[in-house]
Amino acid sequence: MQIQNLNALVDTVRHEIIERYRPGEDDPHLKVLQAAHISDDEYFSHMVLDDLNLIIRDIREAHKKDSESAPQTTVADELKENLEAVEKFKGSRDEKLVILYCKQLGINYKNLSEEEFRWLIRILKKSKKMGTPISQRKKR
Repeated sequence: MQIQNLNALVDTVRHEIIERYRPGEDDPHLKVLQAAHISDDEYFSHMVLDDLNLIIRDIREAHKKDSESAPQTTVADELKENLEAVEKFKGSRDEKLVILYCKQLGINYKNLSEEEFRWLIRILKKSKKMGTPISQRKKR
């Protein structure tokens, strides 16, 4: 009801301005008064949307740390960190690859025994992905 009352007041002021001053159709003041009309549907849609946005924000904040929530770091960030750590490691290429695989799988390679580490290198060497990055063919 208040929205209708406000719209009626705006219409009254607009009609009074038109009768007193006879402005043209392009008068900016009349356009402002015309734009001041509030649609009932739009008003209530905005009110409900604002309420829903607050509720959704509260739900998201409450469940931010749930296991189903997206992690704070991306996979790309984790890979970048792992590559930087492996780059600092002093060792052979195979050892660095094993450490990278361990980091990606969440295995603490420092807890591996020497024998486990060697076996892991042997196992990973069976992978096609462990091949050398530079072709060993002779150039013709």
